[in-house]
Amino acid sequence: MAGTTGTAGKYLYAVVQAAEDRDYGDIGIDGKRVYLISDNHVAAVVSDFSGVRLRPERRHIAAHQAVLKRLMQDEAPLPISFGVIAESTKDIKRILSLNRKSFVKQTQRVHGKVEMGVRVSWDVPNIFEYFVNTHPDLRVARDELIGGHRAPSQEDKIELGRLFDRYLQEDREEHTAKVEKALAGCCLEIKANPARNEKEVMNLACLVGRQSVEKDFENAVCAAAQEFDNNYTFDFNGPWAPHNFVDVELVL
Repeated sequence: MAGTTGTAGKYLYAVVQAAEDRDYGDIGIDGKRVYLISDNHVAAVVSDFSGVRLRPERRHIAAHQAVLKRLMQDEAPLPISFGVIAESTKDIKRILSLNRKSFVKQTQRVHGKVEMGVRVSWDVPNIFEYFVNTHPDLRVARDELIGGHRAPSQEDKIELGRLFDRYLQEDREEHTAKVEKALAGCCLEIKANPARNEKEVMNLACLVGRQSVEKDFENAVCAAAQEFDNNYTFDFNGPWAPHNFVDVELVL
């Protein structure tokens, strides 16, 4: 995406289904007015922007997310990645025209839906010691490799680390399958994202019908949590724009 050349460009937040222009007020980055530029039943959500690029400062990212949250009140938007700027209204309409087929298909796919997040973590002081205590084979290997009187070699430490990583991944896969099964009845799609840290068991993105969030989804998460002991914590969040279930690659 080309940046601006110092004149008033158009900062893109999302794409929505709309047949006419619309104004959302001064809720955009730097307090700019957010409005629609439509073209044949698809529209870009934009605000004016003067500059070449936008720095990913917290206030800018927060404003970007706030606009998406406002759009969610009406319908599930196709969110655009932070920092995309077009040079003019003409360029926006060209983007909408070139990508119309993809935009229409994806807006139809997420119509009436929202994204919810589910994160599960091991709530233990030391994740390695927890696995040593719950996996006898790992405990035996730990005692054999680094539990003797001699100092463990670098190879011993690497081998023990590999064994720990194997059990970590196996447990993540097993637990994720169990939670996905519990959520399947209320989720239209589930995507497992990579764990963000060693103690995170799973990071799930769930596509859920808008009307199912407050009752069915929350009950399903609670039911899934009951299958785990106190060494695990469950957290769910949302609703969000369906970032994980759309693929907005702009054809320019």
